Amino acid sequence: MSVLTRDEAQTRAQFLDVHRYKIDLDLTAGEETFDSRTVIQFTATAAGDTFVEVKPATLRSISLDGQPLDPADLVENRFPLTGLTPGTHELHIDAAMRYSRTGEGMHRFTDPTDGETYVYTQLFMEDVQRVFAAFDQPDLKSVFELTVTAPEGWTVLGNAVAEHRGDGHWALAATPLISTYLVAVAAGPWHSVTTEHAGLPFGIHCRRSLAPYLDADADEILDITRACFDRFHEKFDEPYPFDSYDQAFVPEFNAGAMENPGLVTFRDEFIYRSAVTDTERQTRGMVIAHEMAHMWFGDLVTLAWWDDIWLNESFAEYMGYQTLAEATRFTDTWVDFGVARKGWGYDADQRPSTHPVAPDPAAVPDTASAMLNFDGISYAKGASALRQLVAWLGEKDFLAGINAHFARHKFANATLADFIDNLASATDRDVHAWADTWLRTTGVDTLTPRVAESDGNWTLGIDHNGSRPHRIAVGAYDHAPDTHTGTESLVLRDRFEIDVPLDGTPHTRPGNRPALLVLNDGDLSYAKVRLDGRSWETVLNGLSGVPDALTRAVIWNTARDMVRDGELAPTTYLEAARTHLPHETDLALAQGVLAFAATHVADRYIAPEQRPAALATLTALCRDLIRRTEDGHNPGLRLIAVRHLIDAATQPDTIHDWLTNGTVPGGPELDPELRWRILTRLAVLGAIDETTIAAELEQDPSATGQEGAARCRAALPTPEAKATAWHALFNDDGLSNYLFTAIAQGFWQPEQADLVREYVPRYYPEATALAARRGPAIAEAAGRYAFPAHAVDAENLHLGDQALTDQALIPALNRKLTDQIDDLRRAINVRNAH
Repeated sequence: MSVLTRDEAQTRAQFLDVHRYKIDLDLTAGEETFDSRTVIQFTATAAGDTFVEVKPATLRSISLDGQPLDPADLVENRFPLTGLTPGTHELHIDAAMRYSRTGEGMHRFTDPTDGETYVYTQLFMEDVQRVFAAFDQPDLKSVFELTVTAPEGWTVLGNAVAEHRGDGHWALAATPLISTYLVAVAAGPWHSVTTEHAGLPFGIHCRRSLAPYLDADADEILDITRACFDRFHEKFDEPYPFDSYDQAFVPEFNAGAMENPGLVTFRDEFIYRSAVTDTERQTRGMVIAHEMAHMWFGDLVTLAWWDDIWLNESFAEYMGYQTLAEATRFTDTWVDFGVARKGWGYDADQRPSTHPVAPDPAAVPDTASAMLNFDGISYAKGASALRQLVAWLGEKDFLAGINAHFARHKFANATLADFIDNLASATDRDVHAWADTWLRTTGVDTLTPRVAESDGNWTLGIDHNGSRPHRIAVGAYDHAPDTHTGTESLVLRDRFEIDVPLDGTPHTRPGNRPALLVLNDGDLSYAKVRLDGRSWETVLNGLSGVPDALTRAVIWNTARDMVRDGELAPTTYLEAARTHLPHETDLALAQGVLAFAATHVADRYIAPEQRPAALATLTALCRDLIRRTEDGHNPGLRLIAVRHLIDAATQPDTIHDWLTNGTVPGGPELDPELRWRILTRLAVLGAIDETTIAAELEQDPSATGQEGAARCRAALPTPEAKATAWHALFNDDGLSNYLFTAIAQGFWQPEQADLVREYVPRYYPEATALAARRGPAIAEAAGRYAFPAHAVDAENLHLGDQALTDQALIPALNRKLTDQIDDLRRAINVRNAH
């Protein structure tokens, strides 16, 4: 397939104006393909040649201005249009297109629960060509007018209000000017909950088998949607630019969600079949807010080329967290961002694959390279940069600049330069210089305090390893007795803001040196921070006594970074978790710390002979949390502890008893998620067999049940199970993206290192061939989930380094392997350091 280059896109954008697409989709043609007929009305601004993109199963016919063209002229995904004259033209394309099983293009899914079928589009980057012919680049915006023929009993959703005209024929209202990648269709026998807000139709939709679960949460989802919608209208001068707002929760979705105008699609794991924590509900709310922010930043105003993807994602990420905190009951969103998202950015920014938030255009020469930038930098680091910008600029001037940007570029395209110019128009501060230092550079600054005291004062100096200016808060804390518990807690003595780098002289404050000094208190900037010696001693003894959850998040991130950098023994991190998590009240922090302790410390950063002791520590910690929550006052914390105790089990007896009894003593009762989690761990331990898995699947034949069974079967500690799973991963090209992921998650287990040793060298060539054959979505899954991350040794590192020299690696897999191998090298270094 030919990927579109930036130069080609710029040339075509100067040559063409695209006015309207009329697209007719027939979804009744069978299970393998659907029919796609497209009429494109456009103007050529000069005489010359260009091309249109399409990836058909069969190209039946194509004509330009009534004259037939030869379908055989299609080369890969491009059809040449030669000899165009200045003026208006009309292109007709009739094709059969393939349904997808990988979440790309038009994905088709049959629900194993009830046999109902659903289809939906995911057209991001260059997958529109899998659904209809298009001049596929973001700066050739157009009006889109769709008609869809669907089986009787189906509902069709799209970017605009849909009208059913009988006999399965649906017509969608014409859109305003939008980019090709934002066109969306979702069709099937949806279960829908509809309402009206601000004069617009609102709807939420899911497959019928999930109807009871959607209904249970419909009020919460719609309340968040309405609250965020109203809050955005308080922030933004431009009104919501589309005629309806639908949110469809769709199966086997690759991303968290997609910001299609008027029809946001979400992965349907956000419709909860099983118990979840309040933090998980907050995450769903954040995604709702994030995608809604895109209606303005991304949909109304769209990037001109993919080097500016951060303009979409960083903005939506920042606005998602901030607006949810302002408009809903979820007021502590930045704690979750700090502990769950920020590390994603820090980690990505320290790998060889790092890039600036706003990369140089030359670094994004084509769509394949652009796809690699959907990472922790474009999301978490970019959002952190914007949060720092708001702290430095002030929210009033920030929003004034944003609104100027919307007004000047609505229904059009804009660049980083446009965005910075519009921000600069609203302030006297040098936004251009800020952008150069924050958006055009890579890496993470590190801030280390130097503390001294004399003559009734204490002074703060800061060693600044990095190049960016920071506006940060500094928190000074003292010991204080807790009259309720009889123990010591910490109280805030003083919090003050300073600019880093300092002006050359230490910052002096009255009084004795504080027991704990926290740089970047409030987490307003993006930088790794360190603690002075006395503060670190205070933290190890009293972290749970720090009064503010966001401050604790900054401290836990400091400990996390120090482990990753080889400055803190992984066992010390575990001991700190064992000491302080039993007293933690914030669910996001408890979950984030336990996740790092389990998946990084216990699974990778300590030697295999230390793993049983680490799992024992995690088990003891989780038992403490379960005992603490016996009175039922914190079911979310109890659920987190139960999940992690299951995952850390080294003996089957306790969790097998839970499974047999259908409940954890004192609760919770086992729902499908917990049952499959226990079964997966029992499979790893060799405590169940195929008969048990099949019996559970019979009780839960849902899509998630199918995935749970696949994960369990791959986790069984037998040569036959591993051989079967491996063959499915690398030879079954009919495997869906979700089933691939489930099998990969089950396959590698630290406890089974000897059993799967022979597969480690096989992984690299077979993953390379698989990615080339099945494309970017499966390549991403193969690099993320099927990688032998448990094998923290020199041999795996050598094999990985060799694999990266293979010219056959497609970009998506190359990027994932680059990151995985760097993480592997870091894990080896951490082990060697301790």
